[in-house]
Amino acid sequence: MGLVGIVISAMIGGGIYNLPQNMAADASAGAIIIAWVITGVGIWFIANTFRILSAARPELTNGLYTYAEKGFGKLIGFFVAYGYWICNCFALVAYAVLVMSTLNYFVPDFAGGNNIPSIIGGSVITWIMYALALRGAKSTSFLNIIGTIGKLLPVAIFILAVAIVFKLSVFLEGFWGMNGTVDLSLSFDNVMPQVQATMLVTLWLFLGIEGAVVVSGKAKSQAAVRKATTIGFLVTLALYIVVSLLPLGVYSQEEIGNLADPSMAAIMLDKFGSWGEIMVNVGVIVSVLSSWLVWMLMLGEMPLAASNSGIFPKAFAKENKQGSPSTALLWTTIIIQAVLVASFFIGSDAWTTMISITSVMALPCYLFCTLFLFKIAYRKDYPKGIFASRGMAVFTGAAGSLYGLWLIYAAGLNYLMVACIVYAVGIPLYIVGVRQHNPQEKLFAKRSDKIILAVVLALGVAGAVYSIITFGHVKL
Repeated sequence: MGLVGIVISAMIGGGIYNLPQNMAADASAGAIIIAWVITGVGIWFIANTFRILSAARPELTNGLYTYAEKGFGKLIGFFVAYGYWICNCFALVAYAVLVMSTLNYFVPDFAGGNNIPSIIGGSVITWIMYALALRGAKSTSFLNIIGTIGKLLPVAIFILAVAIVFKLSVFLEGFWGMNGTVDLSLSFDNVMPQVQATMLVTLWLFLGIEGAVVVSGKAKSQAAVRKATTIGFLVTLALYIVVSLLPLGVYSQEEIGNLADPSMAAIMLDKFGSWGEIMVNVGVIVSVLSSWLVWMLMLGEMPLAASNSGIFPKAFAKENKQGSPSTALLWTTIIIQAVLVASFFIGSDAWTTMISITSVMALPCYLFCTLFLFKIAYRKDYPKGIFASRGMAVFTGAAGSLYGLWLIYAAGLNYLMVACIVYAVGIPLYIVGVRQHNPQEKLFAKRSDKIILAVVLALGVAGAVYSIITFGHVKL
């Protein structure tokens, strides 16, 4: 139950409470259904990748980093560990923005979630979460379960309440979209752009599917990791589908697309009164704080594993008496604090910017895991006697990799370029880490490492130039 709580809490943060508006802003009911089919199948291949790898390579605990390092070498392993770590620091800044903007409902001083009072409040919560994470995953397991229940209860009430006022005739109107007052028909040119526009939203919602794998080194067994991943995925997918579709049987797509954040609260206020709005806003705060704690626990594990493998500086391997990676957690908190302060200058799009950067930076981390599964399954030494056959493993790895590549395409260029900058900035951390652990090792000695380094640096420079021109900070 503790692992299930970690998986669900990692995935269900505040995003579910604004899911109706996030999906309806760009997609009709029919397009949303297609988007969930694609996402459900694609994310299942990623989830199944982690399930199979936990059985096929049970010695590789801590998940994403170790899979990438064993499959593709130290440098790729570093970029996965670093990328996963940094992108989820951005995610926690998004949590800070959301929880402070939600608190604005109760204390009208936090408008936008990234003004000066919000930065101060978010900073206080950040350091409180740091203190809780230092107690360790086992000590906070009970808090995770309570938090999971606390976040699912308002969602369940919302589903039951909206189901009562749901009308099929409203749901079917504009099923494939509207052009003014005219219903659009099903066509590739009409539907696929709508589906593509939802992909970063759906990927953001499933970040954390690897939650049980990341802390698998502290799990009782790898079988428990597989079960927790499956249960967490199925429960979360079902909730997302219902929450995003039910409101379209109450309001038009345009009406939902224009709702204020969190849209679930706006719907409850309109149909059921202020008690519903209060319930949802409280649910957002409980949900975000619960997910925040889970992610703090998970983020400390990645730099710890990377340091033990010799690619992060030695200090990141330090653990306290509770077995928590104290130095990794400290630097995680410092980075979150710095990005939180920087969010003040982003303006009203701070939430969207943070979740988009998070989603794009996470894509290579998942992609190399699915490629690793394909690599080990394609070889003849794939282990026998586990629940997944070699054929299933090959298909899962290939399908998951194709889905990951399609997500990179669907993400668009703007945030992809920002991600390239962040990845390039991390290279000095790798150099310091390798030098500390093995001063005699020749850096980038392999031809493949030289090529990877050149590509990352080139993309980083291209990303910097593109971002400067696109965002208009400097006109060339």
